[in-house]
This record gives sequence, structure tokens and C-alpha cells, in this order.
Amino acid sequence: MATQAIPGYRYGDPSLPRAPYTETDLKPLLQTLLLTDEDIAALRRAGEILAPHIEELLDVWYGFVGSHDFLLQYFSTSQGPQSDYLARVRQRFGQWVLDTCRAEFDQRWLDYAYEIGRRHFDKKNQTDGVEGAPPFIHFRYMLALVYPIYATVRPFLERGENDPAMIERMHQAWLKAVLLQVILWTYPWVKEGTW
Repeated sequence: MATQAIPGYRYGDPSLPRAPYTETDLKPLLQTLLLTDEDIAALRRAGEILAPHIEELLDVWYGFVGSHDFLLQYFSTSQGPQSDYLARVRQRFGQWVLDTCRAEFDQRWLDYAYEIGRRHFDKKNQTDGVEGAPPFIHFRYMLALVYPIYATVRPFLERGENDPAMIERMHQAWLKAVLLQVILWTYPWVKEGTW
């Protein structure tokens, strides 16, 4: 799918607000996460494997969220889960998988990470014009969801790679990349000066 056809997808949009963190801030985070050039190469390979299976991967993730009312509530109003809202977010979520594997870790990427974080906190519901859904996702779930997003990708990686060492490299690189993004996304939850 062309990214222009994804509702609300704004990666690379020069009108996005600049993130309050820079590539200079990013370098020590990459070092802390032990995210290396080898990991970036493994992410690229993971992206090649995952690309044809995005919808199936999203089925797994949406099945997980949909089976837990305390998570599904974030996509619901008093009338129940909002299918249009879920469908629009799903398109961006699928593109996020590819963007994660292809990340350039430049200021454009950081600016969009900041936008994604705000869409989970102070701008939640605005992009998709939803009224009546919870106004933000609680911080605890932002962190807790790292594990299922990490764990459930491995069977997909195993489909496209036979070398157990490479599967492990890709899986660990995926974890590092997801953790990095959640760290960046959760900036709005943190009090000024403490991030």
C-alpha cells in the first residue's frame, strides 16, 4: 500500500512539530540499548521477511488486544469498540512495522516518533476524529505491550530464515528497536526535565 493512502500517516511530513529530542540525544540511547550496525542490518533482513506477512502479524496483535477488554477500551466509546478507528490505526500499525525495520534514525524519524507518542497521549483520538474514547493510553500499557509485540514476531521471522543465530539476531534487533521507540513515544508522559 502506498503510504499516501494511509489515513493520518505523516512520516517525513515537514509540517510536523520538531521532536524535543535530537540525533545527539539519540546516540547515547542507541549505545545504552546496544543497538549496533549489525542490529540495523538484522532489522533490514527482518523487514524483508515480515513485509509479505504484515496483515497476518496484525491479526495476531489485534487478536491479542481484542481479547483483553482493558486494552480494547482505548479503541472504544460508550457504544463499544469503534471498527473504523481500529481499521485506520491498523493501517498505520502495519506501516510502523516496515518503518521500524527500515529506520534511518534521523531527525525526520525522531519527529515522527514524537508524533506517534503524542497520538497515544495528548493527541489521542484527534487524528482519526474519534469522540468518546479514552483521552490517552495509560503509561503502564505503553511499556507492557513491548513484550507481546516482541515475542509474537519471532514465528514470522522463523518462516523466512533457517539459521538460528540470524533469527536470534533479528529478534533481538527488533526488541531493541521497539524499546527505543517506546522510550521516545513516552516522552509526553514524563514531567518536564525528567525524561
